[in-house]
Amino acid sequence: MCIDSNEYKEEYGNSGYHNLSENTSKLENEDHMNVKPSILYFGTPVVLISSLDKDGNANLSPMSSAWALGYHVVLGLATSGKTYENLEATRELTLNFPDKDMWESVEGLAPLTGKNPVPPFKAGRYRYESDKFRAANLTAVDSEVVRPPLVKECPLQMEAVVKNICVLSEGGADAAIVEVSVVKLHARKDIVLDERHIDPAKWKPLIYSFRHYFSLGE
Repeated sequence: MCIDSNEYKEEYGNSGYHNLSENTSKLENEDHMNVKPSILYFGTPVVLISSLDKDGNANLSPMSSAWALGYHVVLGLATSGKTYENLEATRELTLNFPDKDMWESVEGLAPLTGKNPVPPFKAGRYRYESDKFRAANLTAVDSEVVRPPLVKECPLQMEAVVKNICVLSEGGADAAIVEVSVVKLHARKDIVLDERHIDPAKWKPLIYSFRHYFSLGE
């Protein structure tokens, strides 16, 4: 369920916020300055989303706006992209987490689109690619539960189904919040601590922070 700001005010009001402000001592924030980044995109671990269109053709797309709570993962996606189109149509996907050594494959996917013809707003910056796995030198392997393939090279892989889609309506945003439920998890043996845990000392996901690539600790 999506609640907009007006519904929130009607339900909860603003009294709690104002009381907190009035009771908090005012200190100078002298070590900080006001900034307006060209894009407010602080990022998360990179995810390669594999999906199928209604004809069964695979698409692979990098993204880094995702967070997990239990076995539910929330994704932030552009509604103009092929991935969003596929998830609306087929409701299945895989989430594949590359490590730091795969950044060139991820970057190789960045200028590609699965939409043919290329949308006007992407013309000149993107080119159509029917086989993104091949273009990124990655290997598609069969999933166990869902139809979209997994990315073999990724040390952590999740099979998932779409549970809810909420299109953002304010500010002319070309984006949607997509909630998915993980139905099967695959982890490379060298990052598994036991049957129930991923070893955080061995899993080194690729991080995309303010449009730059990093790895944990590097």
